[in-house]
Amino acid sequence: MSSQSKTTDIQLVIITGMSGAGKTVAIQSFEDLGYYCVDNLPPTLLPKFLELMKDTGHKINKAAIVMDLRGRDFFEHLFKALDDMAEIDWVSPQILFLDADDSVLVRRYKETRRSHPLAPSGLPLEGIQQERKLLEDLKGRAQLIYNTSNMKPKDLRDKIITEFSANKQSIFTVNVMSFGFKHGIPIDADLVFDVRFLPNPYYIDHMRKKTGMDDEVYNYVLKWSDTQKFLGKVTDLLAFMLPHYKREGKRQVVIAIGCTGGQHRSVALAEYIGHYFEKDYQTRISHRDIKKERKGQHESCF
Repeated sequence: MSSQSKTTDIQLVIITGMSGAGKTVAIQSFEDLGYYCVDNLPPTLLPKFLELMKDTGHKINKAAIVMDLRGRDFFEHLFKALDDMAEIDWVSPQILFLDADDSVLVRRYKETRRSHPLAPSGLPLEGIQQERKLLEDLKGRAQLIYNTSNMKPKDLRDKIITEFSANKQSIFTVNVMSFGFKHGIPIDADLVFDVRFLPNPYYIDHMRKKTGMDDEVYNYVLKWSDTQKFLGKVTDLLAFMLPHYKREGKRQVVIAIGCTGGQHRSVALAEYIGHYFEKDYQTRISHRDIKKERKGQHESCF
């Protein structure tokens, strides 16, 4: 992975969902939290909006925008805008989708005596059903879905403030862990890599009681061409995957590297991979089984 200059992430929340589900309350809540807010931004203007934010020199580093069917002439462009945004490494987007039961939405329209934007001269339920179908795919891409059927405006406001307040801003962490298969696979691992195919320092007498934290063992594990090929492939794979995990709202990823006992190969490779990504992510390295004493003869390496 080539080194890139670090750029402060711009936090972007896209508020969308069913008409009458609380988008006005939501945008007001984000404004109270200090977000730069835009109501009803056409999707075609999203790339330009992001560029303008970047050009402010990060005076604006968090924004919330409402995108809904009031801009239905432009709505078909939203998915393209979202896909294009996924390629921008200085934006951390989240989609907040607000929903409510049909009966609740109908009642809200009757109480406000407003017509549905998709059925200006028809029954509110017809517009609601049409809108729900149009928004089905977008709802599937949302990181957060709030059903406001049983919420009062204050409840929605409190929920947003709790989730998005400054001390709740998510920090994406890459946890790289070594372990030994003889002690079991970590139950909290998101990705598991088996490195038992690599030469094992355990079978070299003067390295047996050392670990992958020792330079001699570390250098031994990394000197093999198979190790270098593995590291090239796995770091390339992770460089592709990690930004997507982050954009999907995941707060951490646990990468587990396993050898037979969790003392030599997995420790060395966890150290390498963890330090490889520390320039781009908050990274933690741990060695679950490095202090566990061996009992009896070591199992043979695969």
